[in-house]
Amino acid sequence: MPKAKYTFDLPEHQVDYGIEVSIKDLNIDPQAQRTLNERRAQNIANNIVSEALGSVIISKRPDGDLYIVDGQHRWRACALAGIPTIRAEIHYGLTQAQEAILFLIKNRESHKPRPIDEYHVGLTGGVPLFVDTDRILDKHGLTLGSTSTNGVGAVSGVLQIVDRYGASIFDRTLTVAEEAWDRSTETWDGMLLGGIGAFLGRWGDLVDDKELAKKILAMGTAAKWRSEILSQSSRGGFNNSGTGSRVATAYRLVVVAWNKGRKAENRIEP
Repeated sequence: MPKAKYTFDLPEHQVDYGIEVSIKDLNIDPQAQRTLNERRAQNIANNIVSEALGSVIISKRPDGDLYIVDGQHRWRACALAGIPTIRAEIHYGLTQAQEAILFLIKNRESHKPRPIDEYHVGLTGGVPLFVDTDRILDKHGLTLGSTSTNGVGAVSGVLQIVDRYGASIFDRTLTVAEEAWDRSTETWDGMLLGGIGAFLGRWGDLVDDKELAKKILAMGTAAKWRSEILSQSSRGGFNNSGTGSRVATAYRLVVVAWNKGRKAENRIEP
């Protein structure tokens, strides 16, 4: 399995721990945060135990204002429950972009944000994985977050292609998909893009993209491909019905498409 090409980095900076701060003094920067879920905050407030709240992560900006990096639901719950202060871990000297990166680092191993929130926060942070993904999507006139003629809904799948194989492979993946099936909702299906991306990521140096697109189309429309992938995955049983299995099935079908009409010695092994 290819190693991730992107990492999250922060400069050394001052951090103070266990500082009591006033709830009313804390601010939210929506560009460096996930979307606040009011119901989740209310649920926390309904059962709040102040001694078990832990610390929120705060950035103290040069003008002295305090911005929550992580812990906004606990902050909101305290406000709803009438608790005036909360303990904080305060970071100094960070830019807005670095606050966004700190948010991603803090949430990597905990309650992960939604992929689309991670994507938007990553753009704010200037994280190369998200910036490169956004650049390629913009090149193709696409947005990320919901599937449509001009939108890709498979956020995690798209980021996985870029992270494993690089932005150039993602660029080629979108080109091949559009040349094969034109622009439609089905064209940007996450399983199909994942299969094409995995194929190009592994065999791209041996493949002509226009020929690959023609061979893919010869095996059917995007809707037909999607149906076949779901059918083959479900035949593998419950443990083979997940997203990873479906992308693997799509990859195998791309291999089949590419190998059609080729001599045995020129075929690619799945």
